[in-house]
Amino acid sequence: MSKIIVIIVSLAVCAIATAIELPMLRRLKAGQSIREEGPESHKSKSGTPTMGGIAIIIAIVACSLAFSFSKETVLCCLVTLVYGGIGFIDDYIKVVKKRNLGLTAKQKLALQVIVAIFVAIVKTWGKDSVSIFIPFIKYDLVIGKMFFPLYWIFIAFVMVAMTNAVNLTDGLDGLAVSVTALVGLCFTFLFTGASAVFAAAICGACFGFLIFNHHPAMLFMGDTGSLALGGAVAACAILADKELALPIAGIIYVAEALSVIIQVYVFKTQNGRRFFRMAPLHHHFELGGWSETKVVLVFSLVTEIACIITYFAFK
Repeated sequence: MSKIIVIIVSLAVCAIATAIELPMLRRLKAGQSIREEGPESHKSKSGTPTMGGIAIIIAIVACSLAFSFSKETVLCCLVTLVYGGIGFIDDYIKVVKKRNLGLTAKQKLALQVIVAIFVAIVKTWGKDSVSIFIPFIKYDLVIGKMFFPLYWIFIAFVMVAMTNAVNLTDGLDGLAVSVTALVGLCFTFLFTGASAVFAAAICGACFGFLIFNHHPAMLFMGDTGSLALGGAVAACAILADKELALPIAGIIYVAEALSVIIQVYVFKTQNGRRFFRMAPLHHHFELGGWSETKVVLVFSLVTEIACIITYFAFK
């Protein structure tokens, strides 16, 4: 019951914070610039307020700390704040400097890797071993102290990959928050202790933001929100010792990221040929005639199924 309360409170906090920040962002003319190479139908979204992810961060951090103040919670909140801060800088450059690309990929990657390595070191600090739970066969793979450097690399890869995958998913009204709300809900009941409370805060914040972000969106979360959510979800699973729950429950994140990798590879090796109509994957379906709401609905249904599989694979 307490987990449900966390979800409800986080939803309310995010909804209220978003309602407060929306007119402020409008007054600041913090409007999103739309990429020229994006779908033509998205051009009408230009000028929609962005950086709405600030409210998501406030809700996650405030509620998780209020309901479960612990070392694990503080670390998860720190990751959320720092990754959100990276996104905020990126959004600021886009909105204020009017440079649509924001921070360079190398700059964002370097900052994310530093934070991820920090999380990995903190998790292993003072321990003789850690474990990675293997789903389906339900086996704990124990990693001894001498192999910690390899584990740090693994954790850094998981955090950075997941964060950027969530960022790529944030391309349609309500898509990223819908998928992440469901992943957060799954983790709420799959995990225990501080990780479960933090997952509940993520879930509630996403549902709260969805009130304003569903199609047609009144505002976008921006990189402020997508990087924060990616870091939050990854940190939550890592500290729960269930890192491998991420690619299963977050199958849409994985598909979105892989679509970009495949598109780039084929384009560079096949004389400019494209594998998808457009990447990330949600744009492929858009250009195939699906409406934004249909893409979000189908991707959410896929996530629901993936979350059910995840739950029973780890229980």
